[in-house]
Amino acid sequence: MTPRPRHRFWLFVAGIFAVLLCLAAGYRHGAAPLTANSPARPATALRHPYIVQADSAASARAAVLRAGGTVTKDLAIIRAVGAVLDEREAAALRAANTLHLKVFDDARVTASSAGGVLPETYYPSEVSAQELQIGGINGSGVTVAVIDSGLWNQEGPLQSAPGHGNSRVLAQYDVILAREQPGYYAPPPLESYSRDITDPYGHGTHVSSIIASSGLAVTGNYQGVAPGVNLVSVRALDGNGMGLDSDVISAIEWVISQQSRFGIRVLNLSLGAPPSGPYWEDPLNQAVMAAWASGIVVVTAAGNSGPGPLTINAPGNVPYVITVGAVTDSYHPLQPSQYRLATFSSAGPTLEGFVKPDVVGMGGHNLAYAPDNGTLAQEFPQWVVQPYSDFIMSGTSQATAVVSGVVALMLQVDPWLTPDEVKCRLMSGAHPAVTSSGTLAYTVFQQGAGLVNAHDAAYSTATGCANQGINVLLDLAGLQHYGGRANENANGNFYIMSATQSPGGTVSALLNDVGTLAESVPVVSTLLQDLPLLGDGLFWNGAYTAGSGYTWSTGYTWSTGYTWSTGYTWSTGYTWSQGYAPASSSSGINPPAQQ
Repeated sequence: MTPRPRHRFWLFVAGIFAVLLCLAAGYRHGAAPLTANSPARPATALRHPYIVQADSAASARAAVLRAGGTVTKDLAIIRAVGAVLDEREAAALRAANTLHLKVFDDARVTASSAGGVLPETYYPSEVSAQELQIGGINGSGVTVAVIDSGLWNQEGPLQSAPGHGNSRVLAQYDVILAREQPGYYAPPPLESYSRDITDPYGHGTHVSSIIASSGLAVTGNYQGVAPGVNLVSVRALDGNGMGLDSDVISAIEWVISQQSRFGIRVLNLSLGAPPSGPYWEDPLNQAVMAAWASGIVVVTAAGNSGPGPLTINAPGNVPYVITVGAVTDSYHPLQPSQYRLATFSSAGPTLEGFVKPDVVGMGGHNLAYAPDNGTLAQEFPQWVVQPYSDFIMSGTSQATAVVSGVVALMLQVDPWLTPDEVKCRLMSGAHPAVTSSGTLAYTVFQQGAGLVNAHDAAYSTATGCANQGINVLLDLAGLQHYGGRANENANGNFYIMSATQSPGGTVSALLNDVGTLAESVPVVSTLLQDLPLLGDGLFWNGAYTAGSGYTWSTGYTWSTGYTWSTGYTWSTGYTWSQGYAPASSSSGINPPAQQ
């Protein structure tokens, strides 16, 4: 009866083989053996990205590791790290006794663009940049860094500046690649950052082209606002135009670290996300303020959530930076009487009471060079202009790029301007839309100081008219935070509070309406002397106005001498009827109707 033992033997062998197969399958799927030092995590536990801030990046890293989380990136610029944690680890982290510990959701940001169709636009001429180009002012010697979705490896009109054979794309850096493949880049200064990073989405190339394209239109004019600038491209948004706060923060930190090496003077941020709290608490905003404090002029999008009030995106809600809304020429290029505020352009004030946007730029149906094989081109082939690799988009992203180009022209004319001085002259040279009676056609919360004018800004001599009374270094250090002078009364009307002097220093008069303002502050408030009070855009119920018969004026009474961003030390003296909306992940670009 020998078959029975042999049968048992093969059953035993088959069992051992099955066990080995199971173990091998476990390892193939990444299962690691559990030890006393690696407690089991339930299979259903989801891990989420966070930004963890403490008194130093090292302290934040240590706290994350103690809680069992994984550190994904260093964010030393804001004393923080990027991390992924499940709910149990996040709870343990928050319960830890770590000095100055703060835990933020790593929110998504999205490119601030929207789409449209029109064969050609003339935005360099519409903001008077073409006047400067004729005189040889084209941004030469100025480097603009663009943090976006990358740069198409077919650089085309972005490859070189007029009259120069060498590439003016000085550096390219991919934050997403650096995160996913640690060690891809050599440590500085060994790394040249000369490798192409490409642009799978298309937005970054479009924005860069608005700023810098040296392509010549059929009219003989340059297609870009500042065709002579140098470019630095930093990819922080993915193939769908989305990205994490932490990636953008890493990109800003990289730009600051390379500022001297590549001569970076301007940083374009055509992206944003809903504010999640006071501007000084937002990690992305902190990085943006650090860039401003380092001497880089930051130009950022207001957002495409208009036309209602309180719709300014972060980091556009940072009081120091230049926040840009959008104007459209209504398909009538070079006819200023047809220019209108784009209905999608986000409006202020910010939740801290600052007037935003600071200025507006041309942002309706902008034609620019962009990849014809990117996500945008594939999803919206009707926006591709054949036979050229040109693409049409609308949004405050595009308006922001126009203004970044204007800033580059200003810095070529006067390279010694500080960021505050650039902002002052840019606003001083802007042209607000005014009616035939001299009142504002759009409120200051919609158009800021008005439509940028490259010529008037470049040759302005204005001083001390931006960021007065606020200090970015004290703000970053947490020693002082600020609120603006905008407020809302019980009837839902927005207005600007007067600044009066008292024995205790500068205070804000919490006035309920403009009539009270005129009666109670006769001569004391020098900021508001000779200022038209009724119907001038300083008293707003949030309604969108699109009347006809107005011009983009150069002589409005408050266009000079009014300190837009004057702040006061934050106090508990006033509250907002609206609370902060929780941050939400962006679902991508949602194109509004074209303007």
